[in-house]
Amino acid sequence: MKTRLIIACAIGVLFAVSSCSSDVQRALTKQLETYPASTVQDVYKTFYQDRFGSEHMIRDTAAVRRYLSYELEVAATDSIANPYYEPTGAEGRFVRVFLRGVNEGLITEEELLDAFLKSAKPTAQPEQTWAEQWAQILSSLDKTELEQLDPDSVLPELQTAAETERAVHHSDAYRQAYHPHYRIVEKTIFERELRPQLDAHLPVR
Repeated sequence: MKTRLIIACAIGVLFAVSSCSSDVQRALTKQLETYPASTVQDVYKTFYQDRFGSEHMIRDTAAVRRYLSYELEVAATDSIANPYYEPTGAEGRFVRVFLRGVNEGLITEEELLDAFLKSAKPTAQPEQTWAEQWAQILSSLDKTELEQLDPDSVLPELQTAAETERAVHHSDAYRQAYHPHYRIVEKTIFERELRPQLDAHLPVR
């Protein structure tokens, strides 16, 4: 009986690891297909956001509000159309909500700001360290993909960032190609407070 239980537990662990690896691979494939100008720095960023949410510590709400208003003006003049929203990383624990939805009148600036502020709180973290998780993500990339994503050889810097659980900016190449303007919102808050308005304009299928 004990032997069967041990075998069952081992199979369960292996299935969980395999499932996790598959989720990571799917997220990496989507990243490269959607944003071909991505670098390994941008891969780090989306998985980091998926684990930690917003990298910003909200100490001055007024400053956050002012910067959002400024960035909305910048995004309104941008010729590159971002999506309305997209999940982060492999688990989608957080969502990037692009400022396009505000500028098109689907959600208000106050609604986005409120959701962002509610989401900027510490969340429960898995037992696996971020450095260990980052190593697993890198192992899901083959040599060709890694060479494509890391032309500037920033892997040592990212390893240091992972060990200290530090956030990074988008790469210059990514910013120039896609002009990302968004705020990070926790998934359940997004689903409850923002998604209904953002999806309401979509055609019924």
